[in-house]
Amino acid sequence: MPKNWRCSHCYTNNMTLFNSGKILITGARGMLGGSISKIARSSGWDIVAPSRDELDLRKPLETMKFLASHEIRALIHCAARVGGIQANINYPADYILENIQIDSSVLAAARSLKVPNLIYFGSSCMYPSETNQPMKIDQLHSSKLESTNESYALSKLVGAKTVTSVAKQDGLNWKVLIVSNLYGPGDNFDPRSSHLVAAIIRKTYEAKEQNLRNIEIWGDGQARREFTFVDDVSKFVIGNLVQSESWPVMMNIGYGIDFSINEYYRMVADVLSFEGEFVHNLDRPEGMKRKLLDSDEALKLGWKPETDVKSGLEATVKWFREHHDD
Repeated sequence: MPKNWRCSHCYTNNMTLFNSGKILITGARGMLGGSISKIARSSGWDIVAPSRDELDLRKPLETMKFLASHEIRALIHCAARVGGIQANINYPADYILENIQIDSSVLAAARSLKVPNLIYFGSSCMYPSETNQPMKIDQLHSSKLESTNESYALSKLVGAKTVTSVAKQDGLNWKVLIVSNLYGPGDNFDPRSSHLVAAIIRKTYEAKEQNLRNIEIWGDGQARREFTFVDDVSKFVIGNLVQSESWPVMMNIGYGIDFSINEYYRMVADVLSFEGEFVHNLDRPEGMKRKLLDSDEALKLGWKPETDVKSGLEATVKWFREHHDD
């Protein structure tokens, strides 16, 4: 049992209930934070998951007061401003400033209060735009970043470095999980800021509804992306928190297989029974050519993505259909 945890009994079904203290989950209204909150609650954990209306993480004093008012034994930090390629291109200042504000506020408060356990979520965008595949931790900072999401990537690099520095200097069980792109129920389907899979689902759904015969794909569609079903990540995190002290301070976690953008379009078209054609717009950006994570360390520690792409897409499409008019 990690020394920083106090639990009432060793757990059944890979869980432990704490006899004191709570788990704070930031970003609980987002896809990842919402998934982690759902799985944590269903497993009996005592969690705190404030909405943005309840706690504005960009405000240091407000954040400090909130954390101090609860006995936080662990903090799972999912909150971030995220978006797709065009949103990152349009609002680079917003992405770097807001994310650094959030991370600085949360991490400074957690350090001041000596929160013993913390998980920070990094992004595969942190890796250089051109580097060996699959990407290993020691390739971070080795070359220039992809220009289309440089501001976001820089903010996540700063956050990750802050976490590893605090872990080293203060001896706290603070870890960084660098995750691949995620998808699943609760994803952001707003065309102004959505990521690839959510954007494809909405475009294909609306094309079918409107009897359109063509769907535009940005670029030539040959760029490859690794997407992991969000609930698989959440189950791993919640199910292995007690062993997190044995994790490396920074670790990749991803599906282990990537697909081309063209392949994702075809897979979504199959799920939605769309029979039209795809038209490539070579004037539009498509980002990095490839960013597949090396998840070997996580695999050794029990990481095993359970949801295949077809099943994951079907679950995501089902959720989108049920919430499309919300």
